[in-house]
Amino acid sequence: MLGTFTNHMENQIENKTEQKAQTENPSTGSTGSPQARTSSGLQANSLGQTQKPKIQRGPTLKIIPLGGMEEVGRNMTVFEYEKDIVILDMGIQFPEEDMPGIDYIIPSISYLKGKEKNIRAVIFSHGHLDHIGAAPLLLPKLGYPPVVGRDLTIAMIKKRMEDFNKGSAKKLDVIKVNSVNDRFDFGKFRIGFFNVEHSIVDAVGVIIGTPQGTVIHPGDWTMEKDPINGQPLTYRHLANLPKPKILMLESLGATHNSPIMVSEKEMYANLERLIAQAQGKVIIGTFASQINRVGHLLEYAKQIGKKVALDGYSMKINVEIAKELGYIKVGNETIIPVSNIGKYPDNQVIVICTGAQGEGNAVLSRIVSGDHKFIKVKKNDTIIFSSSVIPGNERTIQRLKDNLYRKCDNVVHSDIMDVHASGHCNADSIKEMIKQVQPDFFLPVYANHYILKEAAKLAINIGFPEKNIFVLDNGSIIEFRNKQARLSNKKAETGYVFVDGLGIGDVGEVVLRDRQNLSQDGMFVIIVAIDRTTGKVKGSPDIISRGFIYLRESQELLRETRKRVIGIVEKPLKDNTKPSPTYIKDEIRNKIGEFLFLKTERRPMVLPVVLEI
Repeated sequence: MLGTFTNHMENQIENKTEQKAQTENPSTGSTGSPQARTSSGLQANSLGQTQKPKIQRGPTLKIIPLGGMEEVGRNMTVFEYEKDIVILDMGIQFPEEDMPGIDYIIPSISYLKGKEKNIRAVIFSHGHLDHIGAAPLLLPKLGYPPVVGRDLTIAMIKKRMEDFNKGSAKKLDVIKVNSVNDRFDFGKFRIGFFNVEHSIVDAVGVIIGTPQGTVIHPGDWTMEKDPINGQPLTYRHLANLPKPKILMLESLGATHNSPIMVSEKEMYANLERLIAQAQGKVIIGTFASQINRVGHLLEYAKQIGKKVALDGYSMKINVEIAKELGYIKVGNETIIPVSNIGKYPDNQVIVICTGAQGEGNAVLSRIVSGDHKFIKVKKNDTIIFSSSVIPGNERTIQRLKDNLYRKCDNVVHSDIMDVHASGHCNADSIKEMIKQVQPDFFLPVYANHYILKEAAKLAINIGFPEKNIFVLDNGSIIEFRNKQARLSNKKAETGYVFVDGLGIGDVGEVVLRDRQNLSQDGMFVIIVAIDRTTGKVKGSPDIISRGFIYLRESQELLRETRKRVIGIVEKPLKDNTKPSPTYIKDEIRNKIGEFLFLKTERRPMVLPVVLEI
């Protein structure tokens, strides 16, 4: 079937070439002077050449990442050829520590406004939230274009859409990928697939064929040397795809230089040994999307006669979906409600739950804080972190570990035993993938900028031409035509779109900055009543402080503040003027703010309230 894809693409390119020849300048055989490929994204990021090639006019393949190039998450890439658009993934990014109150962040789709009718399909590589999480919010805004994916991926998207807006999943136009041999035409795009190894069922690599180039995108991937089922995957067959081949490679592991990766067999052997030897309960914290891992643990528990309680909304939902699809076959003889774990001896119970990232309201955090209704940690229990650390969560995970160590003598994590196998590549895998695929252009993707740069260096170190490596930013527009590539001077809008409760995009930079200020120095509210007739202050101004000072212990500061507020309000009266309430508010905010900083070296948010009576 790969041969069919290759032949189809070669025919398309041949037809385009013949059409082009009829309109070319007969004396030169081209639409312009030949240009050497002297440009790359590395050049745009101060690592390469100083000139950009001119791309001749005509049909051009554009690749526009709307997220995933400067962070971990928010993965979404637009592919545009003439009037046709396909999109790969619609993911979320989890908030950073300086984003108080934000639930998650989604890509901006400003670039697609006015182009909704050109969107032929949205392809989803797999079911992790950093690839499907924004679908319930973005698909309706784009008019519900067709969605393409494998069974579990589509099922998870539907469930997430129903959770967000009941009935919305019925509006989806679903195209199932039943086999990697499936091929679909979406306008000028010819879409194919290939198998990849990742930490979730139904992950798939995507081939995006156009007359101007073939994009090879594995999504998230790893290179398992000793898989639990079957032979290791290779990608040499992708080298036979039509040129120019553009490899967009998830590069999160570019800085992981250890040649040794934990295999699934090693991980499962360690988990099974810990479970078999446990004297008390076994509590395993992992990602809800680890369907293969959860399924394996359920099978092992059934084999040795232990019971498993699943806890965490997403964990239970994902397992139910996997059972419906036949990926998990263990039934209720092994899986018990978490409320029933007290009916069995501790050494016969396994709890598989979410919360290994230290999330405040997640199951593992509630267990360690003693707030879980049914699960209490004992000294002889065994607690296993079978997950990696998501960048940015290091401190919260460390606090969670510290608290667990206080309550339990048997806490196991990847620092002391191989109990987690990553679904991502390492540096050696990236080099091996490039060698196998033999691309003409290399675009490292899906990581922070410095990691993408390190991936580019890996390619250079194995002899890949530096001029054909592009390290993009979110919003970069890279164009391919006639085996040439260049970065456009224009960029797509890719600002953060914050989701906070039911609000989507209504929390902007100003609101976020206010939240940051409140979290740092608190707020100081001054309520002053002014006589409408005389302009003088009536009574004593009221003061409310939150997160700034403790009022009962700061009486002298409060007296001085009230005195200054009265002075600010009544000073204009000496000049026979009566200022507006807005002017008074501004004066109070500025002058009291300066006074409080002078006295405390803190900058609370000063909120004046002026009442005319």
